[in-house]
Amino acid sequence: MNRTYLFLVVVLLTLTGGPVDGQSAKKSPTVSVIFDTDMGPDYDDVGAIAMLHAFADEGQVRILATIASTDYPNVTSVLSVLNTYFKRPDLPIGVPKGKAISDKDTQHWSDTLVARYPHTVRSNDDVPDAVALYRRILAKQPDHSTTIITVGFLTNLANLLNSPPDQYSRLSGKALVEKKVKKLVSMAGKFPSGREYNVFRDSLASKIVFTNWPTPIQMSGFEIGEQIHSGLPLTQNARIQHSPVKDVFAISLPKSAEDKNGRMSWDQTAVLVGVKGYEPYYTVKSGRLTLNSDGSNGWNKAGKGHEYLVVKMPVPQVEALINKLMQHQPMKK
Repeated sequence: MNRTYLFLVVVLLTLTGGPVDGQSAKKSPTVSVIFDTDMGPDYDDVGAIAMLHAFADEGQVRILATIASTDYPNVTSVLSVLNTYFKRPDLPIGVPKGKAISDKDTQHWSDTLVARYPHTVRSNDDVPDAVALYRRILAKQPDHSTTIITVGFLTNLANLLNSPPDQYSRLSGKALVEKKVKKLVSMAGKFPSGREYNVFRDSLASKIVFTNWPTPIQMSGFEIGEQIHSGLPLTQNARIQHSPVKDVFAISLPKSAEDKNGRMSWDQTAVLVGVKGYEPYYTVKSGRLTLNSDGSNGWNKAGKGHEYLVVKMPVPQVEALINKLMQHQPMKK
């Protein structure tokens, strides 16, 4: 075997905890995940959900729901396209029905996906309110069992915390989260200080969540995903045909000079850590995020309950893993 090839195989085995063909030699505990995404203002969300489905196909994840934190017209149809492509057409989808950010894809790929690929959700009217879906799903889960991975605005999570008892649970939203959620993993913030889109775009929701969320919060900051570039190997893989994930990156990468080597990969890092844990990829700093009036954040290292990621493993190795997972193809059912 060629030594270079052997080295790459060993690296990917180490990173994934199993063979690169997806047949894990060692079974890891299955993580129950609710995925909350803005799926549109940027397209790293598409790479992130592809990774989540790859982990699910390996038995490492049980996807409970895919929930939009924005409400532009195509967002739930796009989620339906991607879930259907990965052979999970019946995954619950939610969308905020009240006040929400409506930023859509600036690269104009969502129209292509909705026109080209099968999906069952035709409009946002076809799916339930995000908070109602959260409450229905969480109420059925074992205590302290669910990981929420959010890679967009914190709108839904703020509304969930503020939600009253209903037909799904007699608990308030905050009490329901405290009882059912294990941890929140968020692509949010810039550390130790800075101004990041997911936080400042709905800064009121961010303040509610970072002040009142009752479980541990782990954050992958802007500076983490900024260093990782993904999507180019996917677009260059001729064996992958008729893929909505490939189409999104093929459409979008050429539209920006900064993406010539791949798109920055903020959301994928949150999925990686939410499923696999931060080791061996990162270490963490403990403390508490502080929010300023302009939507920027600082960090109180004397605080408790929050962590942000710090690079440990060489960035090219993490980048190779993310690019590998994003090329995962649907399993035959």
